[in-house]
Amino acid sequence: MARCKQSLKRRRTDIGKAIRNRSKMRELRSAIRNINESDTPEDKEKAVRKAQSLLDRASKKRLLHPNKANRLKHSIM
Repeated sequence: MARCKQSLKRRRTDIGKAIRNRSKMRELRSAIRNINESDTPEDKEKAVRKAQSLLDRASKKRLLHPNKANRLKHSIM
């Protein structure tokens, strides 16, 4: 277990970041899943735009590697 103040604070901030990242990834995976579940072409187009936006944001924040985000965007088109 960490003892110095710096490592204790680092542990606290890492836990917060992990929770935030988990939430963002869950939202991203749900958006990608919604593309396959949409019935009408209009709904599918909306879902694709939402997923692309989330993928762009995730790669910008380095939640995903930019190449992986581009691969996923290409596969959902």
